[in-house]
Amino acid sequence: MKIKKDFILRKVADTYVVVPVGRQTLDFNGIINLNETGAFLFGLLQNGADEDELTARLLDEYEVTPERAKADVAAFITKVKDADVLE
Repeated sequence: MKIKKDFILRKVADTYVVVPVGRQTLDFNGIINLNETGAFLFGLLQNGADEDELTARLLDEYEVTPERAKADVAAFITKVKDADVLE
């Protein structure tokens, strides 16, 4: 999985936002707000991480159970798919 090239992640004050650039500014209305964990996962998806890698990296970075990490990754993937930011 990979984030479409026309979406970028930026930190504005204490908030992470995903904004469209290029042609996506015509098709995508708004921005996506992310917390720190969402920004971490988004960054991994920009490099083409798969679901297993996202879960493993979440476990390495945060103190969560494997079940919680897997559920959080699945929920995050659903949200970015619904927002149509994945290739």
